[in-house]
Amino acid sequence: QVQLVESGGGSVQAGGSLRLSCAASGTTYGRYFMAWFRQAPGKEREGVAVIYAGTYYADSVKGRFTISQDNAKNTLYLQMNSLKPEDTAMYYCAARPVVGGVFPAVRQLAAEEYNYWGQGTQVTVSS
Repeated sequence: QVQLVESGGGSVQAGGSLRLSCAASGTTYGRYFMAWFRQAPGKEREGVAVIYAGTYYADSVKGRFTISQDNAKNTLYLQMNSLKPEDTAMYYCAARPVVGGVFPAVRQLAAEEYNYWGQGTQVTVSS
């Protein structure tokens, strides 16, 4: 059973930084794509960043956000710098098992491709 628990959200002024963490259990002996998504009120959930063999970012966060993972701690991170008010959202950690076949990069930030989700952590950026 995969469980994901996010932490690290909060309120910050524009231009500031936050680091989100996602503690994962049940993924130790498997291979998973790990990703961050976000959802603002009234908007669809959007992919932010994904990591497996490499990393892939949404254009809106490229150069500002960095996804990483510590396998020894089973923890996924999202370092967010130069935050903007439009980054305000609930941020979710997600996992998808690696299966055979090609998983195109363009699909790696699609919410429907992921099987497991955390409860989310709120990020609020004020101007």
